[in-house]
Amino acid sequence: MLSALQVVTTVVVGVMVGVEFAVAFVMNRIFNALPEDSDQLARAHGGRMLGAVMPFWYIGSLVLVAVWAAAGWHDPGTGLVVTAGALLLLSVVMSILLLVPINNRGKTWTPENRPADWKEQMNRWDRYHYVRVAVIIAAFASLAAALA
Repeated sequence: MLSALQVVTTVVVGVMVGVEFAVAFVMNRIFNALPEDSDQLARAHGGRMLGAVMPFWYIGSLVLVAVWAAAGWHDPGTGLVVTAGALLLLSVVMSILLLVPINNRGKTWTPENRPADWKEQMNRWDRYHYVRVAVIIAAFASLAAALA
C-alpha cells in the first residue's frame, strides 16, 4: 500500500510541476506574443481556470506527502519526503501571500477595466511564479530521490 501511495504522490506532484513549468516557460511566452489585448484576456482566462484548480492540487499534494511521511516514518528516505513537504508548504504560503492576490485581481480584468500598471503586476506575478516553480521542482526532486 505504501508503494502505491509513493507512486501516486510522486505522479501528482510531478504533473503539477509540469503544468506550472509550462505556464511559466511556455504559456506566458505565447500569451506575451499575442496581438493587442489578447495577452491580457488570455491571462485573465488562465487565472480563472487554473485559479479554480490549483488550490486543490497544491493542498492535495501536500496532504499526500504528509501521509507518505507518516506512513513511512521509519523508512529510508523519509527525511527527503519531509523536505518535500516543507517545500510544498512553502509553495502554498508563497501562493497565498504573493501570487493569489495578483491573480485574483488579474482574473477580473478586461481591456476596458484593467489598471494602467497591469503589465507590471503580471510581470511581478511571473517573477514570483518562477521562484515557486523552482521550489516545487525541488520538492518533486526530493520525492523522486526518496523513491531511489
